[in-house]
Amino acid sequence: MMPDSPATPSAPSTAHQASWLSPVPLFFVLLWSTGFIAARYGLPYAPPLSFLILRCLGAVLILLPVVLLTRAPWPRGRILHVALAGLLLQAGYLGGVWSAIKIGMPAGLSALIVGMQPILTAFAAPLVGERVTPRQWLGLLLGLSGVGLVVYSKLNLDGLAPAAVGLCVLALLSITAGTLYQKRYCPQFDLRTGTVIQFSASALMLLPLAIVFEDFTPALANIHWNIHFAGALLWSILALSIGAIFLLFRLISRNDATRVTSLLYLTPPTTAVMAWLMFGETLGSAGLAGMAVAVAGVAFVVKK
Repeated sequence: MMPDSPATPSAPSTAHQASWLSPVPLFFVLLWSTGFIAARYGLPYAPPLSFLILRCLGAVLILLPVVLLTRAPWPRGRILHVALAGLLLQAGYLGGVWSAIKIGMPAGLSALIVGMQPILTAFAAPLVGERVTPRQWLGLLLGLSGVGLVVYSKLNLDGLAPAAVGLCVLALLSITAGTLYQKRYCPQFDLRTGTVIQFSASALMLLPLAIVFEDFTPALANIHWNIHFAGALLWSILALSIGAIFLLFRLISRNDATRVTSLLYLTPPTTAVMAWLMFGETLGSAGLAGMAVAVAGVAFVVKK
């Protein structure tokens, strides 16, 4: 676990750069890429905000006993910073993307819009004391081009609602701001207590919205329970809300924000491979070429 001590943004050390050769970035990309798969299984049976509330509460119920038994330290003097970062990274990002998909946003287009995050993060990097080199800018542009090639064949704009585009843009701005805010104000905290704070805050923020827009009640009458929904919810809690988020926070605490967000260029190609294996979706030559371009772009960004 990361120490509960203040930290100021600085250039990553040589030891930290070596972390890119470890399994952590790979596991993060693999887990994060299953988000759209979980959405595909879960959203037909539950409204998006109601699903996310259950996901947040499930993570809290699992982690809170761990916090109490292990006497994990709370982030002294930084609880509000940790909570605000969580609202942006969890409620703002996930709520925006999942709500957009629910009202008709194609998954490919949502991936392309949210895929702008590494570029936005690079523009804002000076705010957290980071500098983006020309080679990294080249890598960021290559990565975005690769994502575009991967999702091009899946783009379908028929019946696209402006509200769906707005929700995706909100999600893009939220995850970008959340990453930078956490890097600036609370880059290091105990993962157990910090995650409890962030998911508790996110559930509280999403609850009134779900009550108003989705008829959310304690009886969960707006959810159709079956094995597909239960499996998607359980995976979202354990693999995404705990596993992927722990890895993301570890990467944020030890590396430049630009390098961390560049890994998100690898999630649409990875998701495309998963969809090909699980659902038989097409994976054409443009998609394969896009994967190669995206990998090359990320390599340009993370290479020291």
